[in-house]
Amino acid sequence: MDIDIHSHAPEIKAGVGASDGSHDDVMRLFEEFKAANDERLARIERLSSDVLLDEKIERMNDALTRRIDELALKNARPAIGQAQGKSLGAGAPEHKAAFDAYMRSGEVSALRQLEVKALSAGSNADGGYTVPMEIESLIGKRLAAVSPIRAIAGHREISANVYRKPFMTAGPVVGWAGETTARDTATNSPTLDALDFPAMELYAMPAATATLLEDSAVNIDEWLASEVESAFAMQEGTAFVTGDGTNKPKGFLSYDQVLNADWEWGKLGVIETGVDGGFPAADPSDILVDLVYAVKAGYRQNGSFVMNRKTQGAIRKFKDDGGNYLWQPPAQAGGHATLMTFPVIESEDMPDIATDATAVAFGDFNRGYLVVDRQGVRVLRDPYSAKPYVLFYTTKRVGGGVQDFEAIKLLKFSASAE
Repeated sequence: MDIDIHSHAPEIKAGVGASDGSHDDVMRLFEEFKAANDERLARIERLSSDVLLDEKIERMNDALTRRIDELALKNARPAIGQAQGKSLGAGAPEHKAAFDAYMRSGEVSALRQLEVKALSAGSNADGGYTVPMEIESLIGKRLAAVSPIRAIAGHREISANVYRKPFMTAGPVVGWAGETTARDTATNSPTLDALDFPAMELYAMPAATATLLEDSAVNIDEWLASEVESAFAMQEGTAFVTGDGTNKPKGFLSYDQVLNADWEWGKLGVIETGVDGGFPAADPSDILVDLVYAVKAGYRQNGSFVMNRKTQGAIRKFKDDGGNYLWQPPAQAGGHATLMTFPVIESEDMPDIATDATAVAFGDFNRGYLVVDRQGVRVLRDPYSAKPYVLFYTTKRVGGGVQDFEAIKLLKFSASAE
């Protein structure tokens, strides 16, 4: 009996955290997927594959992934118009009113006086004005909800252009000694080096009509935050994974890679699948176990898998020796799917499974990857370049890079070099 996948994916209703039975839909979809996949495996064992059944399973796989994505986004995204329980204007009503006047009509006198009085550290050569702190905080929270790597990475906020993090390349000489035993060897000082994380400019340029700006019922703060959210999230999400570090953050896949047995600081350790462009035919999940245990226990306990949709779809079919699926849907609404009990973070910027591709990452990204935000989101109003529309050149400065090379390991789909 064929199953209509689309009939099991009801439309997401508005409202964060609404109790509409959506999580039950996910669980039901997953049970149907398991039943269909079990039937497929049984037919393979009987050497009687069914093309239609394979296609149906792939449709179910895609529908299940979409459903989980929608639920995660709905529950993670903070409500517009609220920041830490306060209205957007509660912290600095003068700045809020002045910024609103600038956005709607271009009136700059009040906003200029406030910024001169504050001697804003966010000034830059391109001009523009700093958004109120509450709006900046809200944009950051919305980015964390939709930017997958930012959501799990470490975070620092700075007022300078570069964050410099020292690390120890050689530790101090230490030893044991009794209470009255002479210390024969002097303790040497540690040797330090530093990692630099420069903050690069990220921009978006939403456009508005005069009618929208003149409509007092339109919340300009809400409009700006929602317009820049997707543009910022898409650009920084790609940079955090594959960025080359030139005028953008350096993605973790852009660092030098080495077989994990030969790992050294400054490079990311790699586990090979032993098969070019795929998993081993026998016990394919064993290589995932090897990847997890390539990470030290101190990092592993807070570990997450990072992969794209297609890779997750392939791994979703894996079982353990007891016939249990290793991938499990979120245990509760708003949660993450898990693989071998570790959260699965979906990033479409991760490569597909292919020869020599590092399509799966695992580790403690909070300790392994650092996102740096410079204080201040700025907006420059431009009513001239695209008449009759008004453009809002919105900028923020973001940096990123690996801060602990032991915390992240990669799975490479290639045959052993031996």
